Amino acid sequence: MANAMRWSTADVRAAAAAERRELADVLDGLASSQWDMPSLCAGWRVREVAAHMSMGFRQSLPRTLWEVVKAGGLHRMTTRCARRDAAVHSTAELAAFLRENEDHPWTPPVGGYVSALGHDVVHGLDITVPLGLGRQVPEERLRILLAATTPKGTKFFGADLEGVELHATDLDWSYGTGSRLSGTAQDLLLVTFGRKLPPGRLEGERSGRFTLV
Repeated sequence: MANAMRWSTADVRAAAAAERRELADVLDGLASSQWDMPSLCAGWRVREVAAHMSMGFRQSLPRTLWEVVKAGGLHRMTTRCARRDAAVHSTAELAAFLRENEDHPWTPPVGGYVSALGHDVVHGLDITVPLGLGRQVPEERLRILLAATTPKGTKFFGADLEGVELHATDLDWSYGTGSRLSGTAQDLLLVTFGRKLPPGRLEGERSGRFTLV
């Protein structure tokens, strides 16, 4: 996290605002069939991911905590609310929630604005990667997030990086020790957030651990 401090709070918030605007444009351009395609979030379609992305803007912290208790846990709550909101709101509304809240100060319970940026970037990739849209996250946003990679964070997201060194092929970044796993910076970012990727995106003897079957 220390390396991430080279960027000011204003820098990180500006990056998140730009990410939300761009993702709103992506969502506006999706065909109706694409909204029901699977995302990289297991069990969620594109529309559930899009609904989840704006939940923090639309729902107060007390309401969120109440939803956690009612659902019996954080992960159950996010799935329950994502499915509910995806059913209630139109696709145009889901895109508009991002655009209209580009400067919203919401942050996750830990990690501050860098974590908020990570939330936007990773969930955007959860949508664009399986749809094959080829969107490239701007380098500066990737650098902010990769610099913030920590063992605690990867463990929270369920990333099994034991015995693996992540090595970006397009940026001067690596993380961990062990057998080399190579890929683009944004694909490796997804790995640190516990995602499995479509075949052919990663190289290394342990790439199968991080690849969708």
